[in-house]
Amino acid sequence: MSLTHVFFDIGGVLGTNGWDHEQRTRALEKFGVEDEDFEHRHQQVVSEFETGAMSLEEYLDVTVFYTPRMFSREDFELYMLSLSEPNPYSIAVAKHLAATGRVRLMTMNNESAVLNVYRIEHFGLKEIFPTFLSSCWLGVRKPQRAFFERGLGIAQADPGSSLLIDDRDQNLAPAAALGVHTIRFTDAESLAQRLAEYGLI
Repeated sequence: MSLTHVFFDIGGVLGTNGWDHEQRTRALEKFGVEDEDFEHRHQQVVSEFETGAMSLEEYLDVTVFYTPRMFSREDFELYMLSLSEPNPYSIAVAKHLAATGRVRLMTMNNESAVLNVYRIEHFGLKEIFPTFLSSCWLGVRKPQRAFFERGLGIAQADPGSSLLIDDRDQNLAPAAALGVHTIRFTDAESLAQRLAEYGLI
């Protein structure tokens, strides 16, 4: 078997999630925002937010700043960004794989544009990945089949010669149904072992 493309998820693999339930909970607690009302508003617009149809400003207008607050928009946005932290161990594995030159590396992730750009820069991912297949630019989110079809099409990657690394089974299943090889990420050491089994590192 000859693999030509390896796709990495970002949140949960190369670093923390960007704006998942854990991060939202921390932000709401810090700023004293009512959780139930926020989550209801978030669920109404998260798809638009993560597929590029809604800016961060619009998203916050709907979810947080629909009423006067005792904190500024800038403070809330900066805290949102600060919740993103890289995983140096899994990034080291990706960097090692890139250095071999055996496959083309790209990312496949769900992310809003502002958070995506920040995380790419903050995690140093431009040094490893030449291409970022993100929901905010593809206009569709995982686990929708169309996400993987568009990503593979842009990459001009054959599913049978492709490998997806993701931490969520619901994202791996539709890729596998297309014929993509998959690895469920748990930790960097196990990932390195699985990549070695594929003969990639």
